[in-house]
Amino acid sequence: MRLFLALIPPPGLRRQLGQLADAAHAQCGGQRIVDDNLHLTLAFLGEQSEAAAESLSRWLESQVFGAGQWRLDRWGHFAGPRIVWVGGPGSAELQRRQASLVESLAGFGIEVQPRQFRPHISLLRNASPPPATDLPTVELDWSYARVSLVSSVPTPQGSRYTTLASSRP
Repeated sequence: MRLFLALIPPPGLRRQLGQLADAAHAQCGGQRIVDDNLHLTLAFLGEQSEAAAESLSRWLESQVFGAGQWRLDRWGHFAGPRIVWVGGPGSAELQRRQASLVESLAGFGIEVQPRQFRPHISLLRNASPPPATDLPTVELDWSYARVSLVSSVPTPQGSRYTTLASSRP
Protein backbone atom coordinates (compact mmCIF):
# COMPACT_ATOMS: atom_id res chain seq x y z
CA MET A 1 0.00 0.00 0.00
CA ARG A 2 1.10 3.56 -0.72
CA LEU A 3 1.79 5.57 2.46
CA PHE A 4 2.77 9.04 3.57
CA LEU A 5 3.10 11.00 6.82
CA ALA A 6 1.13 14.25 6.89
CA LEU A 7 -0.34 17.06 8.89
CA ILE A 8 -4.11 17.11 8.37
CA PRO A 9 -5.76 20.54 8.59
CA PRO A 10 -8.68 21.01 10.97
CA PRO A 11 -12.12 21.36 9.31
CA GLY A 12 -12.24 25.18 9.36
CA LEU A 13 -8.83 25.50 7.75
CA ARG A 14 -9.75 22.84 5.20
CA ARG A 15 -12.77 24.91 4.18
CA GLN A 16 -10.55 27.99 3.75
CA LEU A 17 -8.07 25.98 1.69
CA GLY A 18 -10.98 24.67 -0.38
CA GLN A 19 -12.06 28.24 -1.11
CA LEU A 20 -8.52 29.04 -2.27
CA ALA A 21 -8.60 25.91 -4.43
CA ASP A 22 -11.86 27.08 -6.00
CA ALA A 23 -10.37 30.51 -6.77
CA ALA A 24 -7.24 28.92 -8.25
CA HIS A 25 -9.27 26.45 -10.30
CA ALA A 26 -11.22 29.31 -11.90
CA GLN A 27 -7.91 30.90 -13.00
CA CYS A 28 -5.66 27.90 -13.67
CA GLY A 29 -7.94 25.03 -14.67
CA GLY A 30 -6.69 21.53 -13.94
CA GLN A 31 -8.04 19.01 -11.48
CA ARG A 32 -9.10 20.39 -8.11
CA ILE A 33 -8.09 18.35 -5.10
CA VAL A 34 -11.11 17.62 -2.91
CA ASP A 35 -11.16 19.25 0.51
CA ASP A 36 -10.92 15.91 2.33
CA ASN A 37 -7.56 15.23 0.65
CA LEU A 38 -5.89 18.57 1.50
CA HIS A 39 -2.82 18.04 3.71
CA LEU A 40 0.84 18.88 4.26
CA THR A 41 3.02 15.91 3.30
CA LEU A 42 5.92 15.51 5.72
CA ALA A 43 7.28 12.30 4.20
CA PHE A 44 6.23 10.17 1.24
CA LEU A 45 6.92 6.53 2.10
CA GLY A 46 5.94 4.92 -1.20
CA GLU A 47 4.70 1.36 -1.49
CA GLN A 48 4.88 -0.50 1.82
CA SER A 49 3.68 -3.91 2.96
CA GLU A 50 0.74 -4.44 5.29
CA ALA A 51 3.21 -5.55 7.99
CA ALA A 52 5.24 -2.35 7.53
CA ALA A 53 2.05 -0.28 7.77
CA GLU A 54 1.13 -2.01 11.03
CA SER A 55 4.62 -1.48 12.44
CA LEU A 56 4.63 2.18 11.40
CA SER A 57 1.15 2.65 12.92
CA ARG A 58 2.27 1.25 16.29
CA TRP A 59 5.41 3.42 16.21
CA LEU A 60 3.53 6.60 15.29
CA GLU A 61 0.86 6.11 17.96
CA SER A 62 3.65 6.06 20.57
CA GLN A 63 5.18 9.33 19.32
CA VAL A 64 4.50 12.87 20.53
CA PHE A 65 4.74 15.29 17.62
CA GLY A 66 3.89 18.36 19.69
CA ALA A 67 2.10 21.60 18.96
CA GLY A 68 3.39 24.11 16.47
CA GLN A 69 2.31 26.72 13.98
CA TRP A 70 2.82 27.19 10.24
CA ARG A 71 2.08 30.36 8.29
CA LEU A 72 0.78 29.90 4.74
CA ASP A 73 1.42 33.12 2.86
CA ARG A 74 2.07 32.42 -0.84
CA TRP A 75 0.96 30.74 -4.03
CA GLY A 76 3.26 28.48 -5.98
CA HIS A 77 3.46 26.15 -8.96
CA PHE A 78 5.56 23.04 -9.61
CA ALA A 79 6.04 23.07 -13.38
CA GLY A 80 6.86 19.37 -13.94
CA PRO A 81 3.76 17.88 -12.29
CA ARG A 82 1.78 21.10 -12.93
CA ILE A 83 0.73 21.46 -9.29
CA VAL A 84 -0.71 24.72 -7.96
CA TRP A 85 -0.11 25.05 -4.23
CA VAL A 86 -0.23 27.37 -1.23
CA GLY A 87 2.40 27.34 1.44
CA GLY A 88 5.16 29.13 3.21
CA PRO A 89 8.73 28.52 4.24
CA GLY A 90 7.84 26.62 7.40
CA SER A 91 9.29 27.49 10.76
CA ALA A 92 12.63 26.15 11.91
CA GLU A 93 10.64 23.98 14.32
CA LEU A 94 8.52 22.44 11.53
CA GLN A 95 11.69 21.81 9.49
CA ARG A 96 13.36 20.16 12.51
CA ARG A 97 10.35 17.96 13.25
CA GLN A 98 10.10 16.83 9.63
CA ALA A 99 13.83 16.00 9.57
CA SER A 100 13.43 14.00 12.79
CA LEU A 101 10.60 11.96 11.24
CA VAL A 102 12.73 11.24 8.18
CA GLU A 103 15.59 10.11 10.43
CA SER A 104 13.24 7.81 12.37
CA LEU A 105 11.94 6.30 9.13
CA ALA A 106 15.49 5.34 8.17
CA GLY A 107 15.34 2.98 11.17
CA PHE A 108 12.50 1.18 9.36
CA GLY A 109 14.61 0.98 6.19
CA ILE A 110 12.48 3.64 4.47
CA GLU A 111 14.22 6.27 2.38
CA VAL A 112 11.98 9.29 1.97
CA GLN A 113 11.50 10.97 -1.41
CA PRO A 114 11.95 13.77 -2.17
CA ARG A 115 14.81 14.52 0.16
CA GLN A 116 14.24 18.30 0.19
CA PHE A 117 11.25 19.37 2.31
CA ARG A 118 9.28 22.20 0.68
CA PRO A 119 6.21 22.83 2.85
CA HIS A 120 3.11 23.27 0.68
CA ILE A 121 -0.47 22.12 0.24
CA SER A 122 -1.34 21.00 -3.28
CA LEU A 123 -4.67 22.46 -4.45
CA LEU A 124 -4.72 21.60 -8.19
CA ARG A 125 -3.12 19.01 -10.45
CA ASN A 126 -2.45 19.39 -14.20
CA ALA A 127 -2.96 23.14 -13.90
CA SER A 128 -1.51 26.24 -15.51
CA PRO A 129 0.71 28.48 -13.36
CA PRO A 130 -1.25 30.91 -11.20
CA PRO A 131 -1.44 34.48 -12.52
CA ALA A 132 0.51 37.15 -10.66
CA THR A 133 -2.79 38.89 -9.88
CA ASP A 134 -6.44 37.87 -9.62
CA LEU A 135 -5.92 35.32 -6.85
CA PRO A 136 -6.80 36.01 -3.23
CA THR A 137 -4.05 36.92 -0.80
CA VAL A 138 -2.98 33.91 1.27
CA GLU A 139 -2.73 34.67 4.99
CA LEU A 140 -3.51 31.54 6.98
CA ASP A 141 -2.08 30.35 10.28
CA TRP A 142 -2.22 26.62 10.96
CA SER A 143 -1.86 25.33 14.51
CA TYR A 144 -0.98 21.64 14.39
CA ALA A 145 -0.31 19.01 17.03
CA ARG A 146 -0.41 15.56 15.40
CA VAL A 147 1.14 13.81 12.46
CA SER A 148 -0.86 11.10 10.67
CA LEU A 149 0.06 7.99 8.71
CA VAL A 150 -2.12 7.98 5.60
CA SER A 151 -2.70 5.37 2.91
CA SER A 152 -3.39 6.51 -0.64
CA VAL A 153 -5.45 4.38 -3.00
CA PRO A 154 -5.77 5.63 -6.59
CA THR A 155 -9.27 5.58 -8.08
CA PRO A 156 -10.62 6.91 -11.41
CA GLN A 157 -12.05 9.87 -9.46
CA GLY A 158 -8.72 10.65 -7.77
CA SER A 159 -6.87 9.22 -4.81
CA ARG A 160 -8.77 8.07 -1.72
CA TYR A 161 -6.92 8.77 1.55
CA THR A 162 -7.40 6.85 4.77
CA THR A 163 -5.75 7.78 8.06
CA LEU A 164 -4.24 4.63 9.57
CA ALA A 165 -2.72 6.14 12.74
CA SER A 166 -1.85 9.44 14.38
CA SER A 167 0.75 10.58 16.87
CA ARG A 168 -0.13 11.87 20.29
CA PRO A 169 -0.51 15.65 20.66
